[in-house]
Amino acid sequence: MCRLLLLEDDRGLIDGLKYSLEKNGFDLDVARNVQEAEQALRGRHPYDLLLLDVTLPDGTGFMVCEKVRASGDLTPIIFLTAADEETSIIRGLDGGGDDYITKPFKLGELCSRIRALLRRSAVQRADSPVRIRSGPVTLDRAAGRAYLNDRSLDLTGAEYRLLSLFILHDGQTLTRNYILDELWDGHGNFVDDNTLSVYIRRLREKIEEESSRPVHLVTVRGVGYRWEGEP
Repeated sequence: MCRLLLLEDDRGLIDGLKYSLEKNGFDLDVARNVQEAEQALRGRHPYDLLLLDVTLPDGTGFMVCEKVRASGDLTPIIFLTAADEETSIIRGLDGGGDDYITKPFKLGELCSRIRALLRRSAVQRADSPVRIRSGPVTLDRAAGRAYLNDRSLDLTGAEYRLLSLFILHDGQTLTRNYILDELWDGHGNFVDDNTLSVYIRRLREKIEEESSRPVHLVTVRGVGYRWEGEP
């Protein structure tokens, strides 16, 4: 049974989520503020996924996410937000979040997103090397880290999984729908296409010498993207 931590202060929403998630086979712990969430995260048993509300009485879900990522923890994180402005979305993704869902949402949709992230949170595959080098980038899949010319890259969990997907398909053109299917839901229904564009732009800024003229993570116009380790 997968263990989830819900950070939310709306008692009505907590009751509905607890009932629905436990009915769907998840083991759920609830924190009603940032302090309780931090205490829960210091517990002996790790969580498989975090559901973080953005606005809390003593801080924000962004703060919790940033602390988790600063510790090197790549546990999948979904933000629950009442605001769908691009600035809030980008802050959450840049801080290490993997996905977001805007209130009000359907519980079935949330469960689908949770399952999709849990399926894809483990990038490592048994039939591929633990350490892979492609052009200037090296993946250490055992540690969940990436390096650019032997310098550690500061990547969010989602950015790391996206970069891994490209490198594992070096030289292959991946459609936007394929990328969304692999990283999130099995049908790509629940992720705004703009979210992928944000990830691509951020990866280029971190990897390419000139992000406006990429040579490794290139756009295949009208189709998708291709990673070229040796352009």
